[in-house]
Amino acid sequence: MKRWTIKDIAKKAGVSITTVSRVLNQKEEGMSTQTREKVLKVMKEVDFQPNQFARGLVTKRSKTFGLIVPNISNPYFPELCRGVEDEANEGEYSLIICNSDDQTDKEKRYLRLLEEQQVDGIIFSAKDHLDESDEEQLARAKIPFVLIDRGKEEKKHVGVFLDNDKGGYLAGKHLIELGHRSIACITGPKSITLANERLQGFKRALNEAGVDLLPSQIIEANFQMEMAYHKSKEILNKREVTAIFASNDMMACGVYQMAHELGIRIPIDLSIVGFDDIPLISALIPKLTTIQQNTYEMGREAVRVLFRKIENMETKSVIFSPNLVVRDSTAPIQ
Repeated sequence: MKRWTIKDIAKKAGVSITTVSRVLNQKEEGMSTQTREKVLKVMKEVDFQPNQFARGLVTKRSKTFGLIVPNISNPYFPELCRGVEDEANEGEYSLIICNSDDQTDKEKRYLRLLEEQQVDGIIFSAKDHLDESDEEQLARAKIPFVLIDRGKEEKKHVGVFLDNDKGGYLAGKHLIELGHRSIACITGPKSITLANERLQGFKRALNEAGVDLLPSQIIEANFQMEMAYHKSKEILNKREVTAIFASNDMMACGVYQMAHELGIRIPIDLSIVGFDDIPLISALIPKLTTIQQNTYEMGREAVRVLFRKIENMETKSVIFSPNLVVRDSTAPIQ
């Protein structure tokens, strides 16, 4: 089957190549309706599909975004990706998804790749802050970018952020209201701002009730189920705490598994609160009480902000507020 070019369309329609290009790029000012319709009719007859790269040379737009995430196997990120892709698709943009595996070198390689692909913008959800070299590279390439929930950058760059402090506070307050006083927290890495923000909010709720969170009750993990499973064993074995706040749902799943193996009943012996409300937790029994964030909508909003940046419109960061969703994994202290 013949692959039609702009030159072929122009010849068949009896117009110039420039005219066809103007129709493709919707720059039809001064063009007669008859000429425009003639070109469109030929395109439809031959099922013309313009070469996106060639079109980009004319429009200076690739109609492509890049999205860099740290761990696509974490159920939080597919939901985020879906939101980004759906909003981009509505704007007739394609999406290149890059999984950095939390590796700085890999992320930098992806950044170079996206620059080579001439993407119109990049959405970052992969690191806590941008390196100076990253900022210089983006500025040099004139690539607009938006951040998703990268804490250290909230006051420096435009992005979409979650009020993580509030989320931690809601978790702590809920457990306090149920009468719990001996409470542990499994937190993410101290190097990640959102993990610290969730922990600080949690501490604030406990402090308001006059409850101290002992250093031995703060367990640092990596937001992954397996590490939370192993690291929760010691504190659960001691039977000293009646409740645990896991600062994401994947770590809550690890606590569930260890509690089950140790014969600890949820919520009779132990109340658990998670964070994120990822789809995976619907399989947990009992159902997990968690802090819900609208990950899908955050992804969509990030694209809206990026569109505004591309069009040189005024942009500002958007802050999402989390909610407590009470289910069956928390109960008044026995």
